[in-house]
Amino acid sequence: MSQGEVAYATLLQAIRKGQFRPGDRLREVEISQRLALSRTPIREALRKLEADGIVEHRPRLGAVIRSLSHAEVVELYEMRLVLERTAAEMAAKHGTGAEIDELGDINATIASASGPAQAAALNQKFHRCIYLATRNRFLLESARALNNALLLLGPTTLVDEARIATVTRQHQDIIEAIRLGDSKAAGAASEAHLQTSLRHRLQVMRG
Repeated sequence: MSQGEVAYATLLQAIRKGQFRPGDRLREVEISQRLALSRTPIREALRKLEADGIVEHRPRLGAVIRSLSHAEVVELYEMRLVLERTAAEMAAKHGTGAEIDELGDINATIASASGPAQAAALNQKFHRCIYLATRNRFLLESARALNNALLLLGPTTLVDEARIATVTRQHQDIIEAIRLGDSKAAGAASEAHLQTSLRHRLQVMRG
């Protein structure tokens, strides 16, 4: 990897972990010192993040991580709902016993996560495993295309036991439907899960 690619991957991971959040400025000098890289690859990485729609350039501020509006968040979840419902339905048709067991294991680990960051990472892994179980590379690629936008949602909502309990219970509904090979039930459980997530996200945005 070139230094620019290293800088890009490192910044993307930092954003994913919540070290940089929507609305934060990305100052070249500070990032250069933090990553121990010269400003040239940092500048290259910021341009790529801007092309990805993650960063925007504002007058007098420079590079800033984009913040999604209320309407954009709703649109994003609508798209997620379409993709994830389809993924759950297809996983019910094509998922193997080992993949379904893995979903159960990941969900159990979410319930005992050491903190919001770990719970969020495991949650992402759970949903990715559903996509992998679809055996459909085009659906998987569509999900990847949404990943950048998902980074702009800001901090995870998995911050307390009640929220995690709701998420893991809904995950279990999806798992059981997939295990039974019931694509209709799997899709419905996935849709219910995304609708709950959207409501919770909008509540957090309202403060």
